[in-house]
Amino acid sequence: MKTEFKIKSLLFGLSFIAANYMTAQTNQTSNDTINNQTAATAQTSGVSNPEIEGLKQKIAAKPDDTQSLVGLATAYQNASDWTSAIATWNKVTAIIPDWAPAYYSIGYANQSAKNNDGAKMAYEQYIAKVKPEEVDANKQNLAYAYFFIAFLDKESNPEKAKQYIAKSLQYDSSNQDALNLSKSLMN
Repeated sequence: MKTEFKIKSLLFGLSFIAANYMTAQTNQTSNDTINNQTAATAQTSGVSNPEIEGLKQKIAAKPDDTQSLVGLATAYQNASDWTSAIATWNKVTAIIPDWAPAYYSIGYANQSAKNNDGAKMAYEQYIAKVKPEEVDANKQNLAYAYFFIAFLDKESNPEKAKQYIAKSLQYDSSNQDALNLSKSLMN
C-alpha cells in the first residue's frame, strides 16, 4: 500500500512538472523578457559556499573591487557554476576591458557550459587582448585558444583553421591534439 501511494505521489508530481514544461514551451516572450530573466537568473542562481558568500559581501560593499570579483569568478568556476562565472567575468571586463585573462576565463567557462559559440568569441577577444610583452607568459593559453577556434572552424572555414592551428603549434608544438588537427587539415 505504501509503495502504491509513493508511486501515485511521484506520478502526480511529474504531471505538474510536465504541465509547467509544456506551458514554458508554448508561452511566447519578448527578447527583453528573456534577457531580464537571464540576468535575474545569473544573479540569483548558483552554488553557494562560505568563500562565495564572503566574496559577495565584499563586492556588495565595494562593487568595483576587481580582486574580489576575480576571486568570485574563480570560485564559481571551481564550483562548476558556469553561468555565474561568466556573469562575474563579464563584470570584470566591464571594469578592466583590456585584461586578457578575463576573456580566456570567459571562453573556458562558456566551453565548460557547452556554449562553443560563446567560447569562440571570448577566445578571439583573448587573442586580440594579449599584449606583445605578455605573449611569453600566455603561450599555453594562446596555444589552446587558437586550437579551439581552429577545431570549431575546420569545416566552415578551413583556411582560417589552418592559420589558427599553425599559430597554436607555434606556441605549443608538443600538443598532440593540435598536431593531429594540423595533419587532418592538410589532407
